[in-house]
Amino acid sequence: MNAPAEDRLFGWKGRGLRLGLGVNAALVYGFLYLPVVVLMVFSFSGSRYATVWGGFSVQWYVRLLDNQVLLSALRTTLVLAVCATLLATVLGTMAAFGLRRLRGRLRGLLETWFFLPVLVPDLVLAIALLMFFVLVAQLQLGLGTLIIAHSVFCTAYVAAVVGARLKGFDDRLEEAALDLGATRWQVFTRIKLPLVWPGILGGALLSLALSLDEFVISFFVTGPGATTLPIEIYSMVKRGVTPEINALATLMLLASIVLATLSILIQSKNSS
Repeated sequence: MNAPAEDRLFGWKGRGLRLGLGVNAALVYGFLYLPVVVLMVFSFSGSRYATVWGGFSVQWYVRLLDNQVLLSALRTTLVLAVCATLLATVLGTMAAFGLRRLRGRLRGLLETWFFLPVLVPDLVLAIALLMFFVLVAQLQLGLGTLIIAHSVFCTAYVAAVVGARLKGFDDRLEEAALDLGATRWQVFTRIKLPLVWPGILGGALLSLALSLDEFVISFFVTGPGATTLPIEIYSMVKRGVTPEINALATLMLLASIVLATLSILIQSKNSS
């Protein structure tokens, strides 16, 4: 086969491969996001049926503001998410700094155990936390147990994000500052913290998004008077899917997308 013919053959193969990969990517994204798009579209339907289009309307979003049960669940969810995020951010940041100081097998072992809540299925973690709260700690299930449970898995995510940020930290900066007479506290507040701050903020936003959407763990460790928004949506769905549920799910989805996007932008901008 001469060179021009060979170039044409591989050129056609390359274009065919790119076309095939493009079609495959389009099908995958369509499979993942088409149901979400349908949900968002029907949240603006004027029909009282969730799957019947009745013309454009925002009445279901307006009704959400008059639903006191949902507003109460929203307040509980926001309090839970903020408290769990603050606690997880502090603990996760401290853990990331502490793990970075370790060396050898001990560091690998502790990292594995620390990030275990991320690897364990939510159902297993939820049952374990429920048994701990009831049988060991003998705590009354409610908002307090929800905050502790959410902090457990959110702390691991914060530690992972901050730890990744710390990997790019140059230890020579710390050594130079100490040689010039700076204290450990000054090194931490004036050198380390400003450099790691984007990772801390990104981890906090990620934790906030995860806490807002968490259902399985919340379902197991909640108690009377501490119903979160995902649990309330689950109770509503059991009675039938309505356009009001579509509207509420759309708002929660948009909030999660905004928080996750901000987390990614903050980390990528400061990394570059």
